Amino acid sequence: MIKDPQAFQLLADDTRRRIIHLLRAKERTVSQIAEEVGLTPQAIYHHIRKMKSADLVEVAREERIDHFIETYYRATAEIFHLSHGEEGAKADEEKQTRETLVSLSKIGIKVPADEDSVSKIVKAAASMKDCTSNSTWTDKISGLEDVDFFTKQGMIEYACLATMPDKEFEEFLDGYREIRNVLHPPAEHHTGKRKT
Repeated sequence: MIKDPQAFQLLADDTRRRIIHLLRAKERTVSQIAEEVGLTPQAIYHHIRKMKSADLVEVAREERIDHFIETYYRATAEIFHLSHGEEGAKADEEKQTRETLVSLSKIGIKVPADEDSVSKIVKAAASMKDCTSNSTWTDKISGLEDVDFFTKQGMIEYACLATMPDKEFEEFLDGYREIRNVLHPPAEHHTGKRKT
């Protein structure tokens, strides 16, 4: 589980997410990663160094080839669960929520992005018990060797929904209803369109 705000910021970068995706599937050298993502080895090494300091990647092994030592890296986990639960992460979550709301206008969806709306959404999201943090499911599913990463992500989500008690599920839905009410106030539900 990732709670470190530094790790959140690192994973906000598309290149780093691509690197993590590659390193979940297979150990790779900096040169191999650079070739796959189309960047220089120096740029990849810079990303790797930062992710290594945040415990997102680690050295898997070193292999001597002639007079050189090739270092192979891997992701520290096959499945990363992000949690904003720690003190200090609230400001990061509010910032990310605000940016997300504002960015929706780029696809023609206008929603409120004022301080009150952001605060209500962050509060509703925090109140929703995230069953994917259940380490029992995560540990069991991430240990499956014959299932790919994306299927594992879906399995965790569906296993949680399938085993979640009804009361907990209703509380989960209440959180989504609260978020929807901020994004699409009840007075506008009958038209199916937001006022612009």
